[in-house]
Amino acid sequence: MPERPSRRRSRRLPLPHLPAEPVQTSTGVVELLRDPGRPSAVTVFINDAESSYVDLADPSHLEFEYMQQMVAVLDEVGPPPTEPLRVVHLGGAGCALARALDAARPGSTQLVVEIDAELARLSREWFDLPRAPRLRIRVADARAALGTLAPGAWDVIVRDVFAGIVVPDHVRTVEAAAEARAALAPDGLYLVNLTDRPPLTAARTEVATLLEVFGHVAVIADPAILRGKRYGNVVLVGSTTPIATASLDRALRRLPLPVRLVAGEDVLTFAGSHRPARDVAGTAPAPA
Repeated sequence: MPERPSRRRSRRLPLPHLPAEPVQTSTGVVELLRDPGRPSAVTVFINDAESSYVDLADPSHLEFEYMQQMVAVLDEVGPPPTEPLRVVHLGGAGCALARALDAARPGSTQLVVEIDAELARLSREWFDLPRAPRLRIRVADARAALGTLAPGAWDVIVRDVFAGIVVPDHVRTVEAAAEARAALAPDGLYLVNLTDRPPLTAARTEVATLLEVFGHVAVIADPAILRGKRYGNVVLVGSTTPIATASLDRALRRLPLPVRLVAGEDVLTFAGSHRPARDVAGTAPAPA
């Protein structure tokens, strides 16, 4: 979340249990827009930002390109594509990625951390989410929850946290990345979604930040974004073990929208002279 900032009006949905009008949540407004090409699917807008795409008939379908890229990383770098995973999702919205991983990797256990209590409840009501222990939802600030995760207990942590179209500062610091690393298994993966525009200052700073914590960092994005030509999503991968860049590069090039992988020494060039972001005294939230 989000793929792109947008503002669109709702259309009447073919699924009677889903609302056709905007619904108030704990932190704003959620609105569902039917996809004319897939009658069982809706795009979830939160405060006018395109935040999730959920196909109720096919949980494996991922419309958002950054989620497709994350699945490619997990399939190429993580355990074989059908083996279960232990995954934390920082940021929930419609839980599209969690639904897809549950369908593809039976036996997985997942935790979604969502700050909006009413949105969490509505997602359970609307989107046929797996039940606990397959998928638990915890209502909390992502950074506060991150610091309470059991050490070494998780295979993957996905950071997909936005306030509108901006990633909050307190989840993008060295200290936040260190908390994620502590919660990961030795070969675990930290997957980060962010949005940026030329000259990619946010992405370069985040790469410098992750390099302080993880021995291996990769950048995934549309070549036009990496060339500083347009705004869009950037996916970062943090790992303490080498990333299989050759096979991952091939997988990313086979996606519906092929993207570029930046890894190895090229990551240092990408970060350039940008310095890591660190907590400002008194700004990190107390543990949930």
